[in-house]
Amino acid sequence: MNLFTLDINCDVGEGIGNEKELMPMISSCSIACGGHAGDSATIKEVIRLALLHRVHIGAHPSYPDKANFGRKVMEIPFDKLQQNLENQINTVHVELRKSVATMNHVKAHGALYNKAAVDAETAQCLINAVKNTTKDVWLYAPYGSVLAEMALEQGLKVRYEAFIDRNYNADLTLVSRSEPNAVIFDAKKVLKHLLRMVTKRKVKTIDGSVVKIKAKTYCIHGDNNNALRILKYLSIKLPNFGIKIG
Repeated sequence: MNLFTLDINCDVGEGIGNEKELMPMISSCSIACGGHAGDSATIKEVIRLALLHRVHIGAHPSYPDKANFGRKVMEIPFDKLQQNLENQINTVHVELRKSVATMNHVKAHGALYNKAAVDAETAQCLINAVKNTTKDVWLYAPYGSVLAEMALEQGLKVRYEAFIDRNYNADLTLVSRSEPNAVIFDAKKVLKHLLRMVTKRKVKTIDGSVVKIKAKTYCIHGDNNNALRILKYLSIKLPNFGIKIG
């Protein structure tokens, strides 16, 4: 039986320390690069693990706000934010060059990801940073977002991303983490959520409506307390539906 290969990505290097267990069960990773978490030492170690397990490597820049884990919008001039994002991405480049490895993608983190999805100025700031630091890499972005549309118009390669452990609003924004039902912890619910997105290209939103969605990569958060349990469950159950992670 030929299985459909699914890209599962995970945000890593964020101080949780579970990368050794995560890497065998994912196919792409986005490494925190100093904005909300991480430094050269953690980046180097995560790259080592990713290469060991043949996992695609990306940079995971954010607002420079470790105090809030990059999950609050910062009031910062766009020129300063762009320079900071470029520095973060380049920090990953430096460690990749030491390992004779290449960058697969860039994916913004937290509040920056969510803001760039809906705000043109923030999206342009991120796009500029990616243009100035990378060549021929993917930008992970939500389907139908301002970021994705602007990046495509400006010649960047965009890979649509969806979240398997997060609930969605009807406009395809993510339910705020301030809400109790923002994160999905139950492995069976994650599987159902994922299968609907993969097989039907639809997502059931928090208000019960079913909305069209497209994705080529699917994220689980490394700081989800049940991330390892969910991934183990998916690795067992997905082949029953003709799907494998890879």
